[in-house]
Amino acid sequence: MRRIALIATAVLVPVVIALVILANVLGGDTGDDDAEARNPAEIEGTAAPERADLPPLPVEVPPVTPEADEFCPAVMRTLPLELAGEQSRPVESDSPFAYAWGEPPVVLVCGVDRPAGWVVGASAIQINGVQWHVDTSDPDSTVWTTVDRPVYVEVSLPAGVDSAPVTALTPALAEALPYREPVPGE
Repeated sequence: MRRIALIATAVLVPVVIALVILANVLGGDTGDDDAEARNPAEIEGTAAPERADLPPLPVEVPPVTPEADEFCPAVMRTLPLELAGEQSRPVESDSPFAYAWGEPPVVLVCGVDRPAGWVVGASAIQINGVQWHVDTSDPDSTVWTTVDRPVYVEVSLPAGVDSAPVTALTPALAEALPYREPVPGE
């Protein structure tokens, strides 16, 4: 009987230790749901990502609407400090719902107006379940705007930058914003 207890202990102790380690790695419940968003985890030997040492970027934004106040905070909590190899940077705007990465900057604004000229189905690209209107009319940038969420989210890419930043942001946007049947412009 004593031998069975020793064998059970020898098997059970490593299993319990493995479960404790796994729970800590997967982010056990700390009771503070926003702690991870505010303080990126540090992995031993590496520093947590920081914002790029760039001057604040002026970003023009539309007035904040009640819909933006309702839905955009969830978007802002999901944004990464690094996007497609570029660090985030400070922004100056009249809205808390603007964010930027790198130089030349990739700029995200949540709660923008419906894209001008957008028609359902005619000019939308779907990436990971999110539909985007793409405006290439400005030779200096490409503007991607979500069209199937309760608020429009715009991502402006410098000319010559491919869709990698938009593709990287799409899963977080899909998680933060529920699907809404697209509504075309008049």
